[in-house]
Amino acid sequence: MRLSKNLIYFFGALGGLLFGYDTGVIAGAQILIQEELHLSNAEIGFVVSCILIGAVVGAILISPLSDRYGRKKMVILTALIFLIGALGSGFSPNVSFLIISRMFLGIAVGGASALVPMYLAELAPANQRGSLSSLNQLMIMIGMLLAYIANYVWRLSPIGWELMLGFAALPALILFIGGILLPESPRYLVKVGKREEAENILLNIRTKSEAEAEILEIEEQSHQEKGRLKDVFSKWVRPAVVAAFGLAILQQWMGCNTVFYYAPRILMSGGTDAASAIRTQIFLGIFYVIVTAVAVSLMDRFDRRKVLIFGAIGMGLSFFALSAAFHLEGDKAGFHLFTFIFLATYISSFCATWGPVMWVMIGEIFPLKIRGLAVGIASLVNWVANWTVSVSFPVLEAKIGDVILFISFGLVCIAAAFFVKSFVFETRGYTLEQIEEALLKDETKKLNDKKRASIAKVF
Repeated sequence: MRLSKNLIYFFGALGGLLFGYDTGVIAGAQILIQEELHLSNAEIGFVVSCILIGAVVGAILISPLSDRYGRKKMVILTALIFLIGALGSGFSPNVSFLIISRMFLGIAVGGASALVPMYLAELAPANQRGSLSSLNQLMIMIGMLLAYIANYVWRLSPIGWELMLGFAALPALILFIGGILLPESPRYLVKVGKREEAENILLNIRTKSEAEAEILEIEEQSHQEKGRLKDVFSKWVRPAVVAAFGLAILQQWMGCNTVFYYAPRILMSGGTDAASAIRTQIFLGIFYVIVTAVAVSLMDRFDRRKVLIFGAIGMGLSFFALSAAFHLEGDKAGFHLFTFIFLATYISSFCATWGPVMWVMIGEIFPLKIRGLAVGIASLVNWVANWTVSVSFPVLEAKIGDVILFISFGLVCIAAAFFVKSFVFETRGYTLEQIEEALLKDETKKLNDKKRASIAKVF
């Protein structure tokens, strides 16, 4: 059975939905888990964060293995891990089994975070690669929204947290079936000598002339030795490493998971009661999806660097406004409205820019022979940065207060804008092979020549 082009992109991005659901659902499930299993704060903290441990392992293993065994096989393996981890979490008889299941599930989450954008980038045509690759981020947001709805719907059920965690098995099963039907990445097939199969796949998603031209371009750069770890940090790849790793770290240090994981906590600090905070998170989730969907549709109309710079500035201003609101708050009855507004402006800035663009660029910025390995390391860096923010936020909030904390996040956002201007080169409109050739010839700055004047006006 041959999938249509749209179904290929849908199933290719479905891992993002599982990523979003499994990381978002614990926000509501943890309350029920702690009550039923009589866990201490330290124990429930480990239940929440243990998925990040698995995610680090997944980022290290899954993406590099795709260079050896192919992208398709790793999509299937990731779906199977999602399925087993979700069922194990939903049927956990005790906290130890739950932690093991969540850590196992994290392997799939970490693997999907690297594998999905890379797979989509390798299948997408250059002029649509941004929009199609950013489907991953849209799926993540949809997954989070489903998690928030599941938390609300099953919060009063006697098996509430089991249903919340176990529900992820359904989309995992769909991804497993879809993975079997997915085509292999044409670039991987050319790399392992299966040119005819690669051309047949491209003919299904390109015109004949486009497919033939792309095959020739891929072949020119496919006859290389298998990439090793030292190749990732070689001099000619360094501009891509600096850009990708910097984007991976800054995306987290700009506070995105402060909002995604702790939005109810922030809203309650701003005067909202607990029940309203949970309901409000659903509305925020809907907002995530709408803004991300709009961003996906417009992704290939604007330069990546310009989008990142404007997004960083927008997020920084949102945090400064949120900090001012907390500092000047007077009447608690009306204060929660300003908290919601400034959180919403931050979310719109993130979901339209750094949320999708960071993953798009990580999937397209590295040379073919090391792409799987390098994307895996970049995803690992992103997950470690995620962990540092997620673990430290409650502690920092208690020690230095919301005002200083939000100012700090805002300053990181502004620093991120300068980082993009200085170290990130443009990739929109270029084929993956053109990006690699620019790296090889040390001409990445030339990729920015057409874009530099408009970006400079920002500063």
